[in-house]
Amino acid sequence: MPAAPGSPITTDIPQRMDRLPWSRWHWLVVTALGITWVLDGLEVSIVAALGPVLTHTTTLHLTESEVGLAASAYLAGSVLGAVVFSYLTDRQGRKKWFMITLLLYLTATVLTAVSWNLWSFMLFRFLTGAGIGGEYAAINSAIDELIPARWRGQANLAINGSWWLGTAAGALLTIVLLNPHLIAEHLGWRLCFGLGAVLGIGIVLIRRLIPESPRWLMTHRRVEEAEAVVSKIEDQISREEGLASLPTPEGSMTVHSRSHATLGTVARQLLHVYPRRTALGIVLLTTQSFTYNAISFTYPFVLTKFYDVPASNIGLYILPFALGNFLGPLVLGRYFDTVGRKPMISFTYAVAGCLLAVTGYLFWQGAFTSVTQTLAWSAMFFFASAGASAAYLTVSEIFPLEIRAMAIASFFVVAQGAGIVAPWLYGKLIETSAQSVFYGYLLGAGMMLAGAFVELWLGVKAEGRSLESIATPLSAEKI
Repeated sequence: MPAAPGSPITTDIPQRMDRLPWSRWHWLVVTALGITWVLDGLEVSIVAALGPVLTHTTTLHLTESEVGLAASAYLAGSVLGAVVFSYLTDRQGRKKWFMITLLLYLTATVLTAVSWNLWSFMLFRFLTGAGIGGEYAAINSAIDELIPARWRGQANLAINGSWWLGTAAGALLTIVLLNPHLIAEHLGWRLCFGLGAVLGIGIVLIRRLIPESPRWLMTHRRVEEAEAVVSKIEDQISREEGLASLPTPEGSMTVHSRSHATLGTVARQLLHVYPRRTALGIVLLTTQSFTYNAISFTYPFVLTKFYDVPASNIGLYILPFALGNFLGPLVLGRYFDTVGRKPMISFTYAVAGCLLAVTGYLFWQGAFTSVTQTLAWSAMFFFASAGASAAYLTVSEIFPLEIRAMAIASFFVVAQGAGIVAPWLYGKLIETSAQSVFYGYLLGAGMMLAGAFVELWLGVKAEGRSLESIATPLSAEKI
């Protein structure tokens, strides 16, 4: 029950959450929340592999630029979903809305399987994007608030990097479902979406086991509920890990009564209280979003047009590409908690930008085969993936808890605004010439290098620090 109006409340809930040892309960959190990225990666890789197939007369008979337009519709939906659902997530709780957005995402994916023309395909992709946009805000908020500070970086990177496990799974799925010798072409692409959604149903059941964020409950003055949640987590961890006692929490904080955060509250915090952090978040997310959306959505067209790779074999080439993207956050993730956020983000962005420029030049000069092109991209995205995951980590941990979801959504909207045009633009470049594609890659490389320099200048040392010490909750401040 909420505390009496106006009376301050002293609590040690954040300290109790941060002093917990890593346990099977934390693995449950990582699995139940991170699995959404697996599903999203599966979906995006399916759509990417489907691109050439959807241009055939036996399917939707789209042009390359129309396929890019559908990708842009997905991104536009994610922008709207991020705005709407982030507000509701900060207002009504993490758990309620990470369940609802998952259900929207799965429903829209099923509807995509019955698309009959460009406009229906774009509509269902838009709705799917709305679901995943809401997931970004709700999931990243919950992850940060449930994972202890000393593991927050590597856990967050691993979860966001798991997107590429889904990409690999989608690639394997398309190898079978897009093989016209096994399944008719007009049916195979629909099964790709349908089976992907079926896999997600089990995730709904797992996610029900994740509690509401105690930190969210605390800042909404529902301290008794928060205490009950934390006590249950502590009991479960002590029992599962065979611990007689847990470390003593150090410190406490006082929560004051405040009105609900609004979009105006978010604007004031981002523009007046934390303008340097806001500039940092905009640059990091914009640069990685443009580069990722440009290349990942159009990758199959490069293979089919410039290397004559059959559409049914695209999945084989996506596998190593996905592996490089997954291993980057997994292998480098711990260094974001030990070496630090600022040096690691700058390093990964800079290396990715340089490798993209070199890869683009060698592509233009015809130095690659389809295999070596794929290996070069895999190496580049090993670093880019870790940096991109850290960008989402950055914007999710450097602003007050009460506006965390809306802050994430604000940066997501800006980033996707830059990324929306990328698939269409690069689709046009692919239709033109290899030289035009090279210029596009140079643009992406320059943006990644810009992100590296801005991180060196404005980066926040958040490693190992509690969320409350990085940005004081609004409810901890007297009005």
